[in-house]
Amino acid sequence: MKTVMSYSIRKSPTENCMNSFTRLVLLFGVLTLSGCSKKLLVSGRTTPAGMSDLHVEEIDFEYFHGRSRMILKSDQKEREVKANIRVRKDSVIWMNFTVIGVQGGRVLINQDSITIVSNVDKEYYVYDYAELSRRFNFEINYHVIQSALLGNLLIPRKDDDEVEHKGATFLLRQKSGNINILNYISVNNLKIQKVELRENNTHNSLTINYGNFQPVGPKIFPYNGTITLLYKSQNGLLNTTIIFEYNKAEVGDKELKFPFNIPKKYDRR
Repeated sequence: MKTVMSYSIRKSPTENCMNSFTRLVLLFGVLTLSGCSKKLLVSGRTTPAGMSDLHVEEIDFEYFHGRSRMILKSDQKEREVKANIRVRKDSVIWMNFTVIGVQGGRVLINQDSITIVSNVDKEYYVYDYAELSRRFNFEINYHVIQSALLGNLLIPRKDDDEVEHKGATFLLRQKSGNINILNYISVNNLKIQKVELRENNTHNSLTINYGNFQPVGPKIFPYNGTITLLYKSQNGLLNTTIIFEYNKAEVGDKELKFPFNIPKKYDRR
């Protein structure tokens, strides 16, 4: 099957895991656009812009460090990987993947590009956001990827968002082009519990469910989550699911290192 990153999936278990995860990270951007046109609604009634006092609780930090177990399901295959994740706010995301104790690869995401290194095949890939945005006709950016990893809003709040109070949940509606974004926010802790993105003309969809909220610094953080992607490709319907379970999550101002090098013998693809 042709992947959205336009390189073939190899038979290596590690590379399969890398492809699936990277494909999904990119599709956070594919299904999300910045620049919205909205109205503000509360309890089903139109309310003038600026009247909403809904404040979504988000993780704020200088540095984030997490360790996670991930189960990836795609094309009737299932793989488990362990990921070491480090983030410097609004600057860089670093990921190191292992499969059964063997280092499979690394990913470096910054404001300009995404670099993927596969230690299994001795190859690497570099993608800039302008190239990816042209390919998918959507704006892909660093902010979306960082927010999705941390359980924050994918698109910043604006006064003219649509908000609806539904029992124990606030429903924050956002729209960009033909993409509808629904954010389900707990009334109790004001954390995002679920995000749904749906493309009207293709019915492509991305759903992120967050759970098991625990304290991380002064805030609470979703230690568990499930990401489900339904995407129509040229060769049929792509159905990918990622289940993640953090066993460590820390925030602070202590500087972290982001070791990343590409061996000279590795080929660029």
